[in-house]
Amino acid sequence: MLKELVMKTRTHRRFYENIVVSKESLKELVDLVRVVPSMANEQALKFILFYTKEDRDKIFPYLSWAGVLPDWNGPIEGERPAAYIMIICDKELGKNKQIDAGIAAQTIMLGATEKGLGGCILGNIQRENLIQELNLEKERYSIELVVGLGKPKEKVMLTEVKEDGDVGYYRDENQVHYVPKRKLEDLIIELH
Repeated sequence: MLKELVMKTRTHRRFYENIVVSKESLKELVDLVRVVPSMANEQALKFILFYTKEDRDKIFPYLSWAGVLPDWNGPIEGERPAAYIMIICDKELGKNKQIDAGIAAQTIMLGATEKGLGGCILGNIQRENLIQELNLEKERYSIELVVGLGKPKEKVMLTEVKEDGDVGYYRDENQVHYVPKRKLEDLIIELH
């Protein structure tokens, strides 16, 4: 059931790095994205798969994690994603593909959950430096998002937004990660 899958699909930032996510699994996730809607059906998104330790170590320094947790610099060695899918736009096929990238990232997250994996959509990326590190053609490609993937090593719980309206996620002393969500009635605007 879709609602159950959506409820299980949470952002994870700590993983069992030693549990392999195969290239084939990553390709299956990209294959899901291949058939989802695309603005003007341009299908301008391309994907780079990172699944070897060497490739993962190459991308990790260019990613920022959990801006709401200022005392946390991201997952430590051993708790980093076992794989990444980088979503890039081929500007020869289309431009301004942020909506397509969001659809792609969420589709990857849903597919990962179905496979028993977890993920984190990363948008805070040192794009220019990473393009240079990867020797990508800057005029042709833009990095849109990166999805870190692996077997989750943390528990993520939904909670209601408190009276003060603070939506910042937080961790307790046991490192359980809490994500406040607004109530349904607070999201719907009635027009009369």
